[in-house]
Amino acid sequence: MSQPIVRPARQTDTTHLKGLQQHLSEPSPALLSAALEVLSAEPVGQPLPTDEMWRLLVTPDATDTPVGYLLVVDGTHRHIAELVVAPRFRRQKRATALLGSVCASSNRPVTVCVAVENEAARLLYEHCGFSRVAHSASQFESGDGLTLRYDPATSR
Repeated sequence: MSQPIVRPARQTDTTHLKGLQQHLSEPSPALLSAALEVLSAEPVGQPLPTDEMWRLLVTPDATDTPVGYLLVVDGTHRHIAELVVAPRFRRQKRATALLGSVCASSNRPVTVCVAVENEAARLLYEHCGFSRVAHSASQFESGDGLTLRYDPATSR
């Protein structure tokens, strides 16, 4: 299989992105809504501006319908707030492609928080060059969390 496509989210993707968020164990509807609000201010079909504090990327299926997305909040570093791929499209390297797109374009560290018991997520991030930097008790409703970091200065 070839590398999955990654593209910026468009206003027309909104309904699909909200549906995909339901696959997350601890979604943040307020964050996704804030990013979608910025997106809704753009002309229909246009991607989210790259100078905004939000970066919203999608991986679409053959009909250009998003089947996964990655939401990044920009600041002094980039923080991955949400990453999700629909169950029937997992194991197709879509999450890896989304992560690769963010990491390859970043000149600043990229962080993410994952639940300690989410072994699949930890392995994905570690495979993509992230390393553990902190452990936080009760970070999630489900329990403890780990902060992982990708440093472009040492990971390339």
